[in-house]
Amino acid sequence: MQDETALYGAKMMQPGMTAADSEENNLRPQHLEDYIGQEKVKQNLKIYLEAAKRRGEPMDHILLYGPPGLGKTTLAGIIANEMGVQIRITSGPAIEKPGDLVTKQAAAAVGQCELMYTYDRLFGQYNHTVAQMLLTWEDFDHENRLHNLQNTLERLLQLHAIPIINENDPVACEEYSLGDNDTLAALVAKCIHADLVVLMSDIDGLYTADPHTHSDAKLIPVVEEITPEIELLAGGAGSALGTGGMLTKVTAAKRATEAGVDMIITNGAHAEVLYDIVEGKPVGTRFVGRKA
Repeated sequence: MQDETALYGAKMMQPGMTAADSEENNLRPQHLEDYIGQEKVKQNLKIYLEAAKRRGEPMDHILLYGPPGLGKTTLAGIIANEMGVQIRITSGPAIEKPGDLVTKQAAAAVGQCELMYTYDRLFGQYNHTVAQMLLTWEDFDHENRLHNLQNTLERLLQLHAIPIINENDPVACEEYSLGDNDTLAALVAKCIHADLVVLMSDIDGLYTADPHTHSDAKLIPVVEEITPEIELLAGGAGSALGTGGMLTKVTAAKRATEAGVDMIITNGAHAEVLYDIVEGKPVGTRFVGRKA
């Protein structure tokens, strides 16, 4: 019985494919020398392909990963064509929107791979090494784990690696959930005795009222002490003025400043503000840490 999927070099037809789909596949490169880009990948594949052909054996498992548009499907077809074998293309199960906790945790596990791939690719363009650290509340709540966390972070910084820190969502349970990255940032800052934490928001900082609905709202440049009145401006209990996410940022600022760490809340839409912060220019709202 003939396979429903033809040779890649011929038509690579599958059930449900239209003539237009078949024509598109015929236009794809069919040999490594025809494939443009990914020179290092092609060089390695050429060696593996030649070795497999000489042994008369199939190639070992190959994983091609990355965001859409890199040519993974095309490259997979080329490998099949070079080996003279058939290829079958299918799709994995699609999860529309995670609802239950276990499914959300499973989706988070998949997402972490994509996230780190993106960080590694972007920082790699500037010859920077990144490291992943996934934390839960327990890492801050137990003395030994906190000590290990401090040592690891300090050594990564000594090695000039950039830690990418997130909550370990796939294993975090509700009672030990950090809840948001603002809280996580404040806890990490306290852990490593940071000088400053910068939180990026969708507005320029803390205002006297919600700037989305009050045209006369004014930016508060410096907060020396986080009082109940400040918390109300951020959207605390009994307030209708708070902006989305500002309450968690002010709560995080309270945690950081109590540990002696300054925190700045500013607009993340303008990356150049980070240069201004480094140069000591006034940016956003600065919460002043308590000094011993």
